[in-house]
Amino acid sequence: MPAISRATAAALPTSVWIRMYACTITSSRAIGSAPKGHRTLCADRRCAITVGDLGEFGVVARITGRLPQGESVLLGPGDDAAVVRAPDGRVVVSTDLLIEGRHFRRHWSSAYDVGRKAAAQNLSDVAAMGAIPTALVVGLGMPPDVPVAWVDGLADGFREECALVGASVAGGDITRSELVVIGVTALGDLGGHAPVTRSGARPGQVVAFAGRLGYAAAGLALLEAGLEPEGGPLLEAVEGHRRPRPPYACGPEAARMGAAAMLDVSDGLLQDLGHVAAASGVGITLDPTAFPIGEPVAAAAKELGADPVEWVLTGGEDHALAAVFPPEVRLPPHWTVVGHVVEGAKVQVAGRMTGLGGWDHFRE
Repeated sequence: MPAISRATAAALPTSVWIRMYACTITSSRAIGSAPKGHRTLCADRRCAITVGDLGEFGVVARITGRLPQGESVLLGPGDDAAVVRAPDGRVVVSTDLLIEGRHFRRHWSSAYDVGRKAAAQNLSDVAAMGAIPTALVVGLGMPPDVPVAWVDGLADGFREECALVGASVAGGDITRSELVVIGVTALGDLGGHAPVTRSGARPGQVVAFAGRLGYAAAGLALLEAGLEPEGGPLLEAVEGHRRPRPPYACGPEAARMGAAAMLDVSDGLLQDLGHVAAASGVGITLDPTAFPIGEPVAAAAKELGADPVEWVLTGGEDHALAAVFPPEVRLPPHWTVVGHVVEGAKVQVAGRMTGLGGWDHFRE
């Protein structure tokens, strides 16, 4: 994501710069502070300026101005490529794509929420390898009528989610597209540890998870039912869909504790553990009574007449971490043991179901 040049800046009309300045002041209040305000694009009509008004380099300058660089980035936006530290000598890389209408809806989630979510799902993939996230690069496609204030919120969301792990947005690219499309590549450092893959599970080991399960599915169900709660547990469930909370530190922690296999729960616990079972050549049995049901999930289930355990087992996008550990490992309280690795080739839930459930982009 190259920085805007002085020549390009000088070529922009004075009226555009005045509107940019006005929008920066207003949107910093409306989007960059209290979460409630994040769903307000802008309180001032001066912020009706769009990305089409600014043009590519004006938008790039605006975005990069909101994204400070951390210690891992040796060379950030402004050149053809960024330079990021790799102290371990190996680089963990993961990439993901978010498409408007498929992964988020602008009338359901603010730009800030979308930025947090886009960063979270990629940073979580790095943590699931037992690594520490260091940087993101972001590709952004959008229609020319997208308000610049929306782009501000998106950048703020990326910045604040990255700050949770000490990572930075080191660069990227923007282009015009019919829908908002966000491509994110995450980089990470293993810190001298071996990567924790999906293929190390062995019979006799225990299955545990860290983080939250069922929140994103419950929140999505509420929104699809036309409910927009203003407070309480139902709002917390909706916020779980808009803005997941991955347990980033638990990834490297699991690696240090000797995790045999691990992954990020993005497509549903049953389906994702199915990947572990297939890669390791084992079976997995889960105890449905071992899963804690969060109050927001339970409240949403009561409101909609749904089964909260189904959301916990098959709902995606919470970005919890699921891992397999040797039985002798003493797990901290934030890891919950929910099953065991056995001989076989399937994921089964005692007395409940045997299908994998979860999300498949080409079957939904």
